[in-house]
Amino acid sequence: MDSLNSLIDGFGTALTPMNLLWAAIGVLLGTAIGVLPGIGPAMAVALLLPVTYGLDPTGAFIMFAGIYYGAMFGGSTTSILLNTPGESAAVVAAIEGNPMAKAGRGAQALAAAAIGHFAGGMIGTILLVVLAPTVASLAIGIGAPDYFAIMVLAFIAVTSVLGASRIRGIASLLIGLTIGLVGLDQMTGQQRLTFGSLQLADGVDVVIVAVGLFAIGEALWVAAHLRRSTGKPIPVGRPWLGRADLKRTWKPWLRGPVIGFPFGAIPAGGAEIPTFLSYVTEKRLSKHRDQFGKGAIEGVAGPEAAASASAAGTLVSMLTLGLPTTAVAAVMLAAFQQYGIQPGPLLFEREPELVWGLIASLFVGMVLLLALNLPLAPVWAKLLRIPRPYLYAGILFFAAVGAYAVGGESLDLVILLVIGLIGFGMRRYGLPVLPAVIGVILGPAAEQQLRRALQISDGSVTGLVNTPFSVTVYAIVVMIVAWPLIGRLIARLRGGRKTAEESRTVSGG
Repeated sequence: MDSLNSLIDGFGTALTPMNLLWAAIGVLLGTAIGVLPGIGPAMAVALLLPVTYGLDPTGAFIMFAGIYYGAMFGGSTTSILLNTPGESAAVVAAIEGNPMAKAGRGAQALAAAAIGHFAGGMIGTILLVVLAPTVASLAIGIGAPDYFAIMVLAFIAVTSVLGASRIRGIASLLIGLTIGLVGLDQMTGQQRLTFGSLQLADGVDVVIVAVGLFAIGEALWVAAHLRRSTGKPIPVGRPWLGRADLKRTWKPWLRGPVIGFPFGAIPAGGAEIPTFLSYVTEKRLSKHRDQFGKGAIEGVAGPEAAASASAAGTLVSMLTLGLPTTAVAAVMLAAFQQYGIQPGPLLFEREPELVWGLIASLFVGMVLLLALNLPLAPVWAKLLRIPRPYLYAGILFFAAVGAYAVGGESLDLVILLVIGLIGFGMRRYGLPVLPAVIGVILGPAAEQQLRRALQISDGSVTGLVNTPFSVTVYAIVVMIVAWPLIGRLIARLRGGRKTAEESRTVSGG
């Protein structure tokens, strides 16, 4: 009841005309910035930090929250329409959303994503209000072996369900892990795969990798085929979800937040792992598995709901523990410190108006986001009416601008082109792109957690499986790996029995 009363007070703060204006500005800015490849919510919040010096803290953080959610949806928009993720959390949306767009169902994919963000954000924020203290206390007990086990699960899950074969999925993952090795060793400070370049010492930014593999690779692939056949504008389709679409999406909208919120709340979490796991889950549970990879709407609805709920989950660790779990949370933590406020267990007591006003503004922001983007879905989808030569020339331009904006170095453009050529080669030989992006995002973190776990156990491998949580996760990994083999064995046994029964019938006849 105390939380409910505090939330009601928070709505009193969030619904003032000025704070509503900041929320609307945040959602609009976030969506516009998210549409541009390479300029994600973290960069948007960082760029706006100096602008907010004159604002009161509550108004500033309400605007930041609007930017966060708006940029996540904007990134999904370009992922779906142009196969160009605006940020890493939108990578999964391209897998099913882009084939839907190419089939003339771009507006439906955008509507499924918008409602998914709304459902995930609402459920995630309700869980934030109700479960924040409990989730925070559980997160404290998760150690290096548990983090490493979760990342192994993500690696195995994504290589098992994508692509024509597991071998190609693993090959793609290894490409990503190799790119993730570039830079300084976090433990020893030694350079790895930098070829003597100081500019590569910080590693290759994941945004450049995602934009290169998806946008540049896709543009080069299309250009290679446009010589043989002229590109035609793709029809947009109906700007609403039919009854069949709603029947297939309502369960993923509810399942996504259950996966997304816990992963967002744990330190070193974020939206990448839960979106991948949500996609895997929807593929396993779907009655339309044959459509996955060709434009299954469940593969858009579930991951988008998971991403939005994960964004609410990241606020749990930041507000209650002062631990940022994503780049955006880290920038927002810096903003708190800029105002002389220290997030942690005492924040709810010392700054109740700010905290509960921020939480209430998340509900308001979700409504604004849905109201803004559902009517705009067919407008965004009309981007596909642009002839492909002009469209992909624009993609190359914005991808280059986004990559250059990441670090302001001309070398970033060279790296973007090299990674784009790798993406082109992966398409040529049938390697799925997503495991490579997973390897880049999670590879360095997985290595760090592995080495920490081994240091704690004095080099003993048993240190990786010395907690109930890690044992449980590895059991799930074994099931994922063994399930196809078990399935084949069961099919052979059934086939053997069927053959035996048929031979008996023939002999009896």
